[in-house]
Order: sequence, then structure tokens, then C-alpha cells
Amino acid sequence: QVRLAESGGGSVQAGGSLKLSCSVSIDLNSRGNCIGWFRQTPGKEREGVAAISTSGGVTYYRDAVKGRFTISQDNARNTVYLQMDSLKPEDTAMYYCAADRKSLALCAVVPSTSGSQFNNWGQGTQVTVSS
Repeated sequence: QVRLAESGGGSVQAGGSLKLSCSVSIDLNSRGNCIGWFRQTPGKEREGVAAISTSGGVTYYRDAVKGRFTISQDNARNTVYLQMDSLKPEDTAMYYCAADRKSLALCAVVPSTSGSQFNNWGQGTQVTVSS
């Protein structure tokens, strides 16, 4: 069973930045894993935001966050980060990280999915952006 724990959420004004952390119990030096960030607001379907493959650290993003969000991994700390800059009110949501073994091809489509293909999830961290 993979364990994940998010942290770093909070409240910021539009244009501000936050950095989310996802501590994972898998070895990020091991190839073949995909770690994704997702978000969900009440009454809406969960949506993918970004993903990173441990097979070379390749990253993938949802169009709405490209150029503003950056996903990265720190293998020594077994942590995946989501740096969020130029935040907008529409980025307000509960943010979750998830992890599973996936090929590069399947990891690439994660930001366009709801994450139903992931079996391992964290508890979430709230991000609120005010205008």
C-alpha cells in the first residue's frame, strides 16, 4: 500500500503563489511510477492538474495551468512538489496527489483525466485564491 500526504495549502490573493508538497512512501528513484496532482471543488468532477513520471522525470500539465504551475520531484526527500504561481480564483479547490505504476504513455494523459485510474491517494490540502 502506497502512502501519500499532501501539505502546503492555504489562502492567497490572486496573483500569489503556493507550493504544495506530496510526501510519498515509494522510492522516486524507481522507474515506472506516475505521481499526479488533482483538484476538486464541491459539486464538480475531480480534474487532473499535472503529473510526473519517475521514468526520467517527464512532466505533463493541464492546459489551464501550463506556464503557471510546475511539478517536480525530490528523490532524496521522496517528495513531489506542485509550485503554483500567478494563482487565479478559479484555482480554488481541494488538491490531492495520487501515485501508481504507469507507463509514460498513460502518465501523459493523467492531467486530462479525473484520476479514477489511480489506487493510492492522499487526504488533500485546501487552496483558496481570493480576488
